[in-house]
Amino acid sequence: MTFTTLAEFRTILEDLPAADAVARQGAEARNSQLTKPPAALGRLEDLAIWYAGWRGDPKPSLKAPQIIIFAGNHGVCAQGVSAFPPEVTEQMVLNFEHGGAAINQLAKAFGAKMDVHALSLDRPTADFTVDAAMSEDEVVAALLAGWNAVDPKADLLVTGEMGIGNTTSAAAIAAALFGGDAAEWTGRGTGVDDDGLAVKTRVVAEGLARHGDVLKDPLQVLRCLGGRELAAMAGAISRARILRIPVILDGFICSAAAATLEMAAAGALDHCVAGHVSAESAHGKVLKNVGKEPLLALGMRLGEGSGAALAIGVLKGAVACHSGMSTFAEAGVSDG
Repeated sequence: MTFTTLAEFRTILEDLPAADAVARQGAEARNSQLTKPPAALGRLEDLAIWYAGWRGDPKPSLKAPQIIIFAGNHGVCAQGVSAFPPEVTEQMVLNFEHGGAAINQLAKAFGAKMDVHALSLDRPTADFTVDAAMSEDEVVAALLAGWNAVDPKADLLVTGEMGIGNTTSAAAIAAALFGGDAAEWTGRGTGVDDDGLAVKTRVVAEGLARHGDVLKDPLQVLRCLGGRELAAMAGAISRARILRIPVILDGFICSAAAATLEMAAAGALDHCVAGHVSAESAHGKVLKNVGKEPLLALGMRLGEGSGAALAIGVLKGAVACHSGMSTFAEAGVSDG
């Protein structure tokens, strides 16, 4: 299954597979018999049952998580929306490849395979206050880059990003999808000062005004206001759904990209959980709008997939308890 146009991608989103109801029911039945009081493990129980349904196994294991980092450059950086220059994107890609970033350490800590994809860093997207960030061919190519990056053998996916200026893009996408003015969605990103925040807010508002004719179409919002790394994350998350690979969403940028899928086709993120709520001011509002309750809240705002990677440990714990614990019958313990 593949696509060559946004229309074809939209058709895929309109016919996504569902979780395995039989496996989910089996997981629920097993959970009710484990050696613990009912609901004693709280959300861990719900997570394990959710995971079992998507993996099609009432007693699943989680052994092969994949983390994919996508990197892209943004033409809107020319307007001074970031505290760092665009060159940092490429420098951080090299850091990922050499194993020196936070996400590398978290991938090792939780046994995840990590892949890095730099997307035409020598060709930034267009400044979205002047033109659409990407042509249809460009956004389709980015979606496909994500789509093809998913390892079919993975049993969990985390998508992360690197792209100077991409919190500006995410803020514009969120405002376009959910309404409200630019200031409601625009935060400090990499740590811009008050003047920088004012610039970002103005740029987001100008982008929304410039592309007002497409704001009712989430996929066109992704094309006109997004970036290659955001589109690639959306493509990877969609491919994971086709393969029934559960996904942990990362922070504001990942969640904004994923929200374009949910708004294009209700339920498109049913195979996803939110790994954390970041310190970026609008992230919690995005999660609320797509119906996701974060697993962690640690004040992180790094990106790179770092918050979602940390949440791999939570999901691994949930699955380990569900599949490894004894039932009352197996343990010879009275269930009352």
